[in-house]
Amino acid sequence: MNNISRRFLGKVGFPDHERIAFHQLDALLEQTAKSIPFENLRIIANRTRPISMENLVDKVLVRKEGGLCYELNPLLHQILVEQGFHAVLTRGTVFNQTKGAYAATGSTHVAILLHHRDQTYLVDTGFGGNLPLKPVPLSGDVATSSNGSFKVSEVHTAYGDYVLEMKLKNKDDDWRIGYAFHSGQAVRDFSELNQIQSIIVEHPQSSFNKHPLLTKRTDRGSMTLTDSSFTQWINGTMTKESINHSVYKQYLRQYFGRDESLI
Repeated sequence: MNNISRRFLGKVGFPDHERIAFHQLDALLEQTAKSIPFENLRIIANRTRPISMENLVDKVLVRKEGGLCYELNPLLHQILVEQGFHAVLTRGTVFNQTKGAYAATGSTHVAILLHHRDQTYLVDTGFGGNLPLKPVPLSGDVATSSNGSFKVSEVHTAYGDYVLEMKLKNKDDDWRIGYAFHSGQAVRDFSELNQIQSIIVEHPQSSFNKHPLLTKRTDRGSMTLTDSSFTQWINGTMTKESINHSVYKQYLRQYFGRDESLI
């Protein structure tokens, strides 16, 4: 097994002595979501680095940081390819629920399309608190996990030919759009990922260049930390606490094992 795969699987607490089978991807995605936070701390600290596999391995597997979609999904994609899966990266455009429109930052979401036994699946470990936590077939069939129900619908728009729809557990009563994506336009190389990072870092309407954000799954739900609040979902019940910067630093260490001075 390749060294990157061994390090990744060890990081997320997944057996690394045998090749991963398709039926094990649900468990792998669950473990990844609990082990590697979705976070933007380097952007806030103005210390981003070019996106390359070497830098992603150093950031996530060596320095034990998290990342955004254009970091987490390319790393997972590398693992899936090393494990023998036929997978490609694709770009999507996130739907802004508050504004009722697709994000002004454009197609800056990165996800994975995985082909298995004449079926294509959407795989995503970089969508914050909206993770499907299992492969979602492009056939339209519903995939249900501990985070809710998810489906991919064929909808042709200016933003792609499919949309991911979701009903998050304990949060949504109706289906809502997560993002649209192009099924036939694979990400070609790291230059595209670096272009995405530049937009996320610099765009005035980027959601990730203004305040720190960290979120990850837990055994009982999820937790989300910003510089002004700490939100936990525990067995379907939400608690939200307003915090100051001192408490933010404390929770950063306590819940995410991080120290902002070391970023």
